[in-house]
Parts: sequence; C-alpha cells; structure tokens
Amino acid sequence: MKEKPSKAELRRLLAFAGQTATEAGDILRRGFARSVRVSFKGRIDPVTEYDLKSERYIIGRIEKTWPGHAILSEEGCAVSREAAYRWLVDPLDGTVNYSHGFPVYCVSLGLQYEGRPVLGCVYDPERRELFSAGRGLGAYLNGRRIRVSTQRNLERALLATGFAYNIGSARRNNLGLFARMSKKAQGLRRPGSAAIDLCWLAAGRIDGFWELYLHPWDTAAAVVIVAEAGGRVTRLDGRTYSVFDEDLLASNGHLHRSMKAILHGR
Repeated sequence: MKEKPSKAELRRLLAFAGQTATEAGDILRRGFARSVRVSFKGRIDPVTEYDLKSERYIIGRIEKTWPGHAILSEEGCAVSREAAYRWLVDPLDGTVNYSHGFPVYCVSLGLQYEGRPVLGCVYDPERRELFSAGRGLGAYLNGRRIRVSTQRNLERALLATGFAYNIGSARRNNLGLFARMSKKAQGLRRPGSAAIDLCWLAAGRIDGFWELYLHPWDTAAAVVIVAEAGGRVTRLDGRTYSVFDEDLLASNGHLHRSMKAILHGR
C-alpha cells in the first residue's frame, strides 16, 4: 500500500467530490423553504426527505464511480469493506435550519485515505459557494485561494460555536463555555452548521470555532479545508484531533492558545 495518494489522484478525486457536492446541493436548494416531510431521530434531532434524497444521490455517485471505496454517511448508509479510501458524507448539515427555512445549510463530503483525512468539499447552496481542499493542494472557494485571518487579539475576534441535540440532557452542554467566551471575544455567532462555520474560518470570515459532541461527517471535509487554509485544529485541550473525537477547537492559529485557556477556565 502506498503511503498517500498522488497529487494527480487527489485532484481527480477532488473534482469528483466538488461536482457531487454541488449537484446534491442543487437537490437541497430545490426543496428549500417548501413544505418538507420531517421525522425525528431523537427529541429535537430532525431528518427531512431532502436529507435522504441528497444522500441517495451522493451514495449512488460514489458507488458508480469509485466502487471499491467504503462510505460512512450520517443518515445510516454505511458501505463497509476493506478499502484504503473511505468517504464521510453529510448530505445536509444544518437540518434544523433547513426545516425552518433558515438559509444556512450545506453538503459536506470528506475523504480519508488509510484513516487520514485527505480532501474535503463543502457546498453552500444558498450562496453558491464551494469550499474545497486536498492535502498539499491548498484551500479554495469557487476556485479562488483562501487563507485564515491574521487576527491576534481575542477582543477583536469574531468566533462561532454550536450546540448539540443533547443540550437538554448533557451535563457538558457548552452553555457555560459560550457564556465565558462571550465575555472575551468581540463577537460570538451560532449559525447552526459546523461544516459552514469551519469553512468560514478557513476563508477568514470568522477567527475561531469550537464545539462539543460532533460526529465524523460533521468535520471530515472542513478540517482539511481549515488546515490547508493555514488554520489549526485540535481537541479543546490541545491534543491531536481525529474526526472520531467529539470535541473540536479550530482557529487561525494565532488565537488558539488564548481560546484554549478560556475554554478551560483560565
């Protein structure tokens, strides 16, 4: 087994991922702000008919084009096989937003090689924005190179976070961290899509992000985009982050130490 895919292979896979994410996003946009059927996986954790339509389209494309690849997708589709490549698919990140007609949602496609994230595409249908990156290839927004911000002062920083569906029952629910960070940063936002938050960090629109109780498909694509844009991604305590870890701290790099200190009450 080779150590990593070549840049030519990555570019070919990235082109496929970008096209697939964009076309799945078009499916979502056609259903947006209409009366959609919604069911619930938990007390407040919804899934719409368009989550499922997007997922079926993405999985079908992967199975047809890359039949030897494994797949892990949010809405329950798992294609488990012995494979170097595994796709991590979120067919609709921001389902609560989507089901209410709030225009912040996206499609996220990440790819691992031997367990390591190697590329990601996140498509925002409402703004027609495709964020993409491959390891060693840089990060891009609609084909234009992007970089994280250069902000070094937390009091001048705009941050983002999110709240998990278990907020009503979990002892560690992010409310205290939100309050603590709100007192230190210039501003704090909660758009409702971790993938979009991370991509906006990569593009320099925000300066830092953290969240608890994340899933692999939430971050698999966007962490590559942040890294290739010059940002830093760890766990909240600074340890190395894996997409199978539940907590994440991401920043432009300059703010990482101060954000970590505040999140830990220092």
